[in-house]
Amino acid sequence: MRRIRREAGEASACDHQVVINKRRSLLLATLAGITVIVAGAALLTPVLGPPGPRPNFQLPVACGETWELTTYPGHDDFDVDLYPAKGKAWGRPVHASFPGTVIEAGINGELGGRTPENPKGPQGRGGGYWVKIDHGGRWATLYLHMLEPPMVSKGDEVTQGQQLGKVGSTGNSSAPHLHFEEVAAGEKQETYFNGVPSGITSDDAEYDVKLKSENCP
Repeated sequence: MRRIRREAGEASACDHQVVINKRRSLLLATLAGITVIVAGAALLTPVLGPPGPRPNFQLPVACGETWELTTYPGHDDFDVDLYPAKGKAWGRPVHASFPGTVIEAGINGELGGRTPENPKGPQGRGGGYWVKIDHGGRWATLYLHMLEPPMVSKGDEVTQGQQLGKVGSTGNSSAPHLHFEEVAAGEKQETYFNGVPSGITSDDAEYDVKLKSENCP
């Protein structure tokens, strides 16, 4: 009987030690997980911080040309549509507003079927052929509705004034134009060109301004 009790006591002590070991392992695993989370947060903090200074963006069209910057009700605040003041819009070159890295280049939404030969063709949706460029400091620019597949690819480093594509009317577009946006930390901003605000800040009414491009070599 004593032997049986001794064995039972030894088993109980062994079970107790197993429980302690399991708790210790769980505690260590939890601490390790917390360490990883804290380290990850430390790495993400600089990325998710406030945007840096605004880059000196230029009008995303050929040097010396004058373009009309327009908006209309329902267009969304700060969105800008660009049309040449003279001549046809179809096929005009679209230029990088500032140096950076291409992070999107391809099709946004559906292309539709509007072309120079068939300008009243079926309308698509979204941005059509488009490019998005990361300029550092959490700043980016977007170029939408281009005529053809972009001349750049995701991951390309581009210089200011480099041609990205051609003006078209793909996606949700009623006429050939360049839709352009400046974005900071994921939020649209009033467009500035050569350090001067465009004045297009709201879509509460239809209005336009004319600017001359200084996007020169």
